[in-house]
Amino acid sequence: KISKCLSLVIMIASTSAFSQHPVRRTGLAKSSEPLFLSTRTDTQTELDDISDIDEKNPWTDGIQLQKGFSYGDFAKNNPFANNLLIATAKTASADILAQTVIAQHPISEVDLSRTLVFCVYGLFYLGGFQYFYQVNIFKKLFDVDKFTNLSLEEKLKDIDGLKSLGAQVAIDLTFMTFANLPTFYVIKAIIFSGSTDPSVWVSSGLETYQIGFLKDVSDVVMVWFPADLVCFSVPLYLRLPVRHAVSFFWTTYLSFSRGGH
Repeated sequence: KISKCLSLVIMIASTSAFSQHPVRRTGLAKSSEPLFLSTRTDTQTELDDISDIDEKNPWTDGIQLQKGFSYGDFAKNNPFANNLLIATAKTASADILAQTVIAQHPISEVDLSRTLVFCVYGLFYLGGFQYFYQVNIFKKLFDVDKFTNLSLEEKLKDIDGLKSLGAQVAIDLTFMTFANLPTFYVIKAIIFSGSTDPSVWVSSGLETYQIGFLKDVSDVVMVWFPADLVCFSVPLYLRLPVRHAVSFFWTTYLSFSRGGH
């Protein structure tokens, strides 16, 4: 680029010289105008070349290529992996919050095995299975894009859309009651039972699930019925973020009330 600028300065200087003394050199008087025009054309070409360099600056391109990790690009290109990360971090954070803020245990006395229960629960159920049926399956069963992109007034008039909304809420509450909670209790038994026998994990987890069934179902309906009405009404790209926000408080409650040994 520096050499281009130097060439430009030389060309401008030579142009100035030719324009001021067009007849002092033999044989140039008649051809001074064409020569002068040709010189201006070359100068303009130099300017265009420099402009092209500025527009396609290799230094700028290099900076753009090396600008580093972009979470937005990662989330857009890897929605499933992003959901796994959010769900795992969310459930672990909710458990630590329940232990340190609600139960008021010192941070040095945090029960890490209990936090592990919620990490596994968040990774496999909330991050994996929940994404699979709420995004992949529901998109095939229901016309979610059409309904969720309507205004509130239009949604209230869309009878088919409201039926679809009700069906999604009913399916999700069923999964929450008969899949979510048993999974949580079995994972808890895996961590806390001290046994390596899978049959003990399942039997112990299901026994705990049966003991607290009525209270659990009441809590699920009270929290997730209104939450699902919102989650399944917003645009699809907001569905899981909204759900994760509600789920954070639900998981905190679950940890405080049922997370202990």
